[in-house]
Amino acid sequence: MSDIWRLSATELAQRIAQRQLSSAEVVNAHLARIDAVNPTLNAVVRVLAEQARAAADLADRRLAAGETVGPLHGVPFTVKENIDIAGLPTTWGVPALAEAIVPMDAPVVERMRAAGAIPIGRTNLPDMALRLHTVSSLHGLTRNPWHPNRTAGGSSGGEAAAIASGMSPIGLGNDIGGSLRNPANACGIASIRPSLGRVPDADCGPAEGQLLAVQLMNVQGPMARRVADVRLVLRILMGAHARDPWSIDAPFEGPSHRPTRVAVIAEPPGGSTDPAIAATVRRAADALVEAGYEVEEVCPPRYQEAVSCWARFILGDLRSMIGPLSQIMGADALGFLNRFDALVPVLPDPAAWSALMMERHAIARAWSVFMAERPLLLSPTWTQLPFEHGFDTATETGAATAKELMRPVVPANLLGLPSACVPAGRDEETGLPIGLLITGSRFREDLCLEAAEAIEARLGLATPIDPVMRPDLRAGQLQ
Repeated sequence: MSDIWRLSATELAQRIAQRQLSSAEVVNAHLARIDAVNPTLNAVVRVLAEQARAAADLADRRLAAGETVGPLHGVPFTVKENIDIAGLPTTWGVPALAEAIVPMDAPVVERMRAAGAIPIGRTNLPDMALRLHTVSSLHGLTRNPWHPNRTAGGSSGGEAAAIASGMSPIGLGNDIGGSLRNPANACGIASIRPSLGRVPDADCGPAEGQLLAVQLMNVQGPMARRVADVRLVLRILMGAHARDPWSIDAPFEGPSHRPTRVAVIAEPPGGSTDPAIAATVRRAADALVEAGYEVEEVCPPRYQEAVSCWARFILGDLRSMIGPLSQIMGADALGFLNRFDALVPVLPDPAAWSALMMERHAIARAWSVFMAERPLLLSPTWTQLPFEHGFDTATETGAATAKELMRPVVPANLLGLPSACVPAGRDEETGLPIGLLITGSRFREDLCLEAAEAIEARLGLATPIDPVMRPDLRAGQLQ
């Protein structure tokens, strides 16, 4: 079967378990796909061919011996290069960390291996994961499979490009400012930013080095072409882990909300929205009505304050690190960080930090009351289409435009909410995918993914795709 790489993770796991495919066949098919398309996209920056083939052979022997196996037995996956894999460097995309080999797996990698999945490659990210555009000083530029001149998003852009083009069925990324959802939107795949605490977040660095913004806003999560695969992987990753003292065990399903009410923001306040994106949101709202949801165009309270609070929080923390970061980040990446920093007010003293935390609490309470009546929020992921390479640093206004277009993703980070991204259409002029967010109340990933699946069933995109080599051709036109 020459197109094994086109199958979803769920289909691959089923066929391996039923002995219709061997893990060796599946792994080799994906390695061949990497060889075929990665030179064009530069999404996978370290191929684990030898290790993956050995693990696949072992997986096949275990299955032949009748052993009990996990839900992803023999299925390959990729991992963003700021997530620890034992014996490999966690580079964060910078030359200074190119040999920063770690002694143990991150909890999410540990759980994927326990489920039988096989790491097949490491994927690209911008320097220190601090940009919406994936180009790293260590590995270079990752291209968007749908359009060679547009960003793949960031910071998990390598993952999204690899998954969208069939190099991997599923991947692991993280999200402190949309980094699971920005690239999913740009590359036409699905992802979810879980609730804070749902999935353990830990690395081999010293615990004392975790910034407050990282502790309160960063999460690990899955990316895939299909919502069903996102759900499958999330259920594998979730649950308390000793290395993350704030991770918890919580039921995946919550109380039923029938019919579920959905707040819809087609044009989020605080900036402009591309008409094609606003129209896609409204089509998705109609799709949800068709699926039995109740929808209402209404904005959560203090929306723009939530966006501003996120920016002041993360930049307030990062400012203390700009000196050390300037020693290891490339000039382009550092330029974006400095320009973004200049857009955000300074927190001058401890009183300002205290006021910020009180503001965050007040916004969280207002949203909690709002979402008690409307447990889901449908919105754009970005309010503009994926920009051209380097746009965010090419002019003085580039960083400001990037900050504005990403505003729908960051309230979930500030408030610890689950937020799924699902592709729901394409822009007619550019052929670029348009992804939407379904954000839910805390620990209601189940509701987010149910709604995302309803949209996917009615408006979803056919992936994986062959990379588009010329911008005047649409995905699917190249032979």
